[in-house]
Amino acid sequence: MAFSMPWLEFIANILLGSLLGLTLIDVILVFSGKTPLVVERTVNNRLNLGDENKVQLKIQNTISQPIHFTLVEGYPVEMQERSKTYSGVLMSNHTKEFSYSFTPKRRGDYEFGSVFILIRSIFFLSSRRIIIDLKETVSVYPSVLQLKKYELLVFQQQKVSSGIKKIRRLGNNSEFEQIRNYVQGDELKKINWKATSRRNELMINQYQEEKSQSVYCIIDKSRSMQMEFDGLSLLDYAINSSLVFSNIALKKGDKAGLISYSDKIGTLIPADRSGGQMRRIQEALYNQKTHFKEGNYELLFQTIRRKVKSRSLLLLYTNFETEFSMRRAMPYLRKLNQKHILVVVFFQNSELQELAFQDVKTAHDVYQSTVAEKLISMKSKIAKELKQNGIQTVLTFPDDLSINTINKYLELKAKGSI
Repeated sequence: MAFSMPWLEFIANILLGSLLGLTLIDVILVFSGKTPLVVERTVNNRLNLGDENKVQLKIQNTISQPIHFTLVEGYPVEMQERSKTYSGVLMSNHTKEFSYSFTPKRRGDYEFGSVFILIRSIFFLSSRRIIIDLKETVSVYPSVLQLKKYELLVFQQQKVSSGIKKIRRLGNNSEFEQIRNYVQGDELKKINWKATSRRNELMINQYQEEKSQSVYCIIDKSRSMQMEFDGLSLLDYAINSSLVFSNIALKKGDKAGLISYSDKIGTLIPADRSGGQMRRIQEALYNQKTHFKEGNYELLFQTIRRKVKSRSLLLLYTNFETEFSMRRAMPYLRKLNQKHILVVVFFQNSELQELAFQDVKTAHDVYQSTVAEKLISMKSKIAKELKQNGIQTVLTFPDDLSINTINKYLELKAKGSI
């Protein structure tokens, strides 16, 4: 046994030396090259509020050996992402791409931080930490994606499946445009019989909608609009909808404007249809913030009376939680409706809807369901009282806001109200 000890020491020394040698080689491999990896982040400098925004990461190995890496992205603090990492093996001069989605829930600036990378060679005996400065600030604006989506739905033939209603035009609110050939689906009452007899083929009169009507989105910024659904406040739902609605109105040939208020008047952009109007509205919507005060409807009425001279469509985004709050505003709403076409848009609570129709198993569930049904019924009573006073009303869930406001606008256009 004593005879074998020197051999064991010799073998141990060889193994130790080999390990030290491999470690030294590994250190040289890992720390060779000032920038063994190059990382690029691709993200739009303007993100869309409430929508999924794609972020891409591209990693390139710039040295002549394989690298095993683990990458920690510098997520914005608001994402609350701490555990997700990206890893893999990169061969020499090869690249890998990763992507993830970011859904911002508030407007404003978001900061992406530096990227942290831990790299190892093929021996896994040493590691190296690299910090790559990719700090950048992006801005979150009202959703342009929703704007484009609803523009396509309204002006393309996709209305039925999307929830956009096809409403038959009533009354005579159109201007003559031209005489053209009849195509299948045209209204027979529009046939021009004189032109038909001359051409010996069916001809119809084509009319265009009356245009250049003033349309205002009026946004309540009081504390009632701070309530959140799916992480987005009612104010932000109203802002996204106002952007979509203003774009549709401008595309329809009408003039779009914007008013915001709480205890004071915030933004007032006169209705216009010039080329830069959409950009002005978007910038103004980006800067809106909820105020923790009650809405001043008297001030709103006085401002509109002074500033909006022509008969206009007023789309008022607000949120009446009680009949008392609605009745307090009613005198001013009625006055506005006398000179203009007022549409009051307020919100049904989707969470209450779930509670009202939940499976009842306990006494607590019965209590919750009963209270929820009572609150839902109260919202319906508010809508009914507004309609009894001659005020157009849209009671909607937050997710259906844009669809329902567009449908109301198209309905009013078809009836010849605007």
